[in-house]
Amino acid sequence: MASNRDRESKASSKGGSAHNGNDESKASSRAVKVPKGTRDYDPLQMAIREKVFGIVTGVFKRHGGVAIDTPVFELKETLTGKYGEDSKLIYDLADQGGELSSLRYDLTVPFARYLATKKLTSMRRYHIAKVYRRDNPARGRFREFYQCDFDIAGQYELMVPDFEILKIATELLDKLNIGSYEVKLNHRRLLDGMLEICGVPAEKFRTICSSIDKLDKLPWEDVKKEVQDKGLSEEAADKIGTLVVKRGKPLELLEELMRDDSPFRGNAASEQALSEMKQLFSYMEVGKCLDRYVFDLSLARGLDYYTGVIFEAVFTGTVKMGSIAAGGRYDDLVGMFSGLQVPAVGMSLGIERVFAIMEEQSSQVAVRKTQTDVLVLGIGKSLWNVVIAIANELWELEIGTEFKCVAPGKIKKNLSDASDKDCIPWVVLVGQDELDQGVVKLRNMSEKIEEEISRDGLAAIIQTRIASAACAT
Repeated sequence: MASNRDRESKASSKGGSAHNGNDESKASSRAVKVPKGTRDYDPLQMAIREKVFGIVTGVFKRHGGVAIDTPVFELKETLTGKYGEDSKLIYDLADQGGELSSLRYDLTVPFARYLATKKLTSMRRYHIAKVYRRDNPARGRFREFYQCDFDIAGQYELMVPDFEILKIATELLDKLNIGSYEVKLNHRRLLDGMLEICGVPAEKFRTICSSIDKLDKLPWEDVKKEVQDKGLSEEAADKIGTLVVKRGKPLELLEELMRDDSPFRGNAASEQALSEMKQLFSYMEVGKCLDRYVFDLSLARGLDYYTGVIFEAVFTGTVKMGSIAAGGRYDDLVGMFSGLQVPAVGMSLGIERVFAIMEEQSSQVAVRKTQTDVLVLGIGKSLWNVVIAIANELWELEIGTEFKCVAPGKIKKNLSDASDKDCIPWVVLVGQDELDQGVVKLRNMSEKIEEEISRDGLAAIIQTRIASAACAT
């Protein structure tokens, strides 16, 4: 006899099945899609990404960077109060056992927290990972996206690490070869001095900087209205307007700002910033990157943690994309977590926008979706053992290899796919008649040249051919 518990279980199971069936029916009627602000990547897009990540990692390692990783989410208190008005874009997570956490907004604050946690006072690190922002998605702007960061933390000679970060930024953009760009450069203490000169109270510096930072997207009249809405007088706003329009070649604008009649003379913060910029520009001249930068007083970078040099690279090619890299100095951020002052300066490459530019450029060269160098193609279904044996010999030589057996009527299509879709440079054609003579056919796909090769010496010959082709390029 069934117990009450058994009957209840069966009834629950039947009820649950009917309910689940309705849910499945409703789900099947809805379109399946990725969440707003995210995307899937197909093999070709991933091949482009891997190629770009390889270039970026190479530059970072060349400058002595070591890689780290941090959790994709941090305690909410770690992220709070670091991003100014953009803090509203942080993704908060549900309470998990008493810990309030949020998805990381960038890689800089987690790096500062990492230094504080490990009690480190110096480090050259790079970090390539996903970050999350509850932003309005647009072309090149997502809610989930990669950042590529390089930072130098520790005590160094004045402006030396700042120069190297700026050099890395231009080196990266040149190596990526995506087209023309301009890098705007400024100093947060110069901005603070400017705001002080214009009569802005110190407690409003950060919020007014957030408004000024919108000048690349909004006309001055709109920004002026915003700063007045934040409590500035029209007179103070107009004074700001006469100064933020100043931009030009670094040495020329520096000379103008350091003249005796400059409004910045006599202001301690401004004079310190201009002195640092003068030293920086001398290093950039020697490092042959000064000509890539524009000294621009409208650049503010709205994040609260910047304390010194700030910069932002803007793509100026045929694709309208905006900022593609940015960064600056943040000397107080580590101290917020540990009380130990660790000066730091860094940069972040907007890699998703680089990908978007590459995808839109009509002149983008074909990128191989795989690293396969050889396709071993058996002609007939009885040759699997031979084909696998050849593929294994090539794998043991660390040669990227795929294999298959096809009917004779499918050879042409497979050769076409190997050449056009997969960009595989070499195909080994394995036929029974040739095997009986101790040979196979090796086809150079780019030159469309086919030759008979000894079966026994095949792997060594292919290895030599691949090495020769690599040397030629």
